[in-house]
Amino acid sequence: MTAFSIVLLAMIAAFLGMRLYSVLGKRTGHEQEPVLPRRDERAAPAPVRLDESDAPAALPAAGASGAGLVYEPAAEAGLRQLLAADRHFDAGRFMEGAEAAYRMILEAFWAGDRDTLRDLCDDDSYEGFVEAIEARTARGEKLDNRLIGIDSAKITAVELSRREARITVRYQADISAVTRDAEGKMIAGSMSDAAQADDLWTFRRQIGSSDPNWLLDEVEAA
Repeated sequence: MTAFSIVLLAMIAAFLGMRLYSVLGKRTGHEQEPVLPRRDERAAPAPVRLDESDAPAALPAAGASGAGLVYEPAAEAGLRQLLAADRHFDAGRFMEGAEAAYRMILEAFWAGDRDTLRDLCDDDSYEGFVEAIEARTARGEKLDNRLIGIDSAKITAVELSRREARITVRYQADISAVTRDAEGKMIAGSMSDAAQADDLWTFRRQIGSSDPNWLLDEVEAA
């Protein structure tokens, strides 16, 4: 389903310019609707577009990146295979897009923004988010979640199969989560008590595709 070029350069410019999503999350430890759906309500990241003029990128050393860890040692072999298959793939730029996608997708889910979810998720992930949005709407509930910060984001696995690339990223972040009723009254959660979110998101892309976007394919707890 997905592989190299990383989506969000094009997408990031458009989305970040129009709507800066800055929240994340998943499990919060609070008795309320999950911050995001699992495969049992799944979701997936986004990549960055590289220009054709860009030279092939070298694989950074494990743990080396301006923003922190880029990949775990176990993912190195897969990343090298991906680099061999797509000279434009850049792990550092992919992670920039993946972090932006993490924020945007979660913000969109919490806000019920289906258009953004449609652009960044594959069909299964999108349907899982929509089902969760419709369920909470039927209950008359709204999410008021806030991203405190992303502590860590790194590639944990890379798989190539039949010209499709799948990259799994582990995100660890602090979020505060609140569920409100139709009148805005808090019915669950806490805005002052942040909890640790620990998620594995898998993005996919067809190698050699004219579409530079990576789509969120799966979400699960780490």
